[in-house]
Amino acid sequence: MTQGLILFAHGARDPRWAAPFEDMAARLRARRPALALRLAYLEFMAPDLPTAAAELVAAGCQHIALVPMFLGSGGHVRRDLPRLIDALHQRHDGLQVELHTAIGEVDTVLQAMTDAMLALLPAEGLP
Repeated sequence: MTQGLILFAHGARDPRWAAPFEDMAARLRARRPALALRLAYLEFMAPDLPTAAAELVAAGCQHIALVPMFLGSGGHVRRDLPRLIDALHQRHDGLQVELHTAIGEVDTVLQAMTDAMLALLPAEGLP
């Protein structure tokens, strides 16, 4: 079974908004060159989730890990994403989609963001 990965982000009208996601995808590809990886967006940007998933299925992926690139599990993750996944199952018989926790709720990500914020501040005890 071939494994694929979709990084699913909200999307924005300004294409520069996607730069951090594209950078992350490039870093993942550098570390795992054989990984079938796609970015997908909920709105405003392409590809959308159905297109990205269809590309992975066409590449032979039968299992897709889907990572919501959101800080928390709001309405898009709790309501919209399950509906989109149901549509993927209807369109691609036998496809397994493993929905992961929103990236901002992953402990190591929370710790990395905490460390980054602390690095912006002067050392404790300094004015």
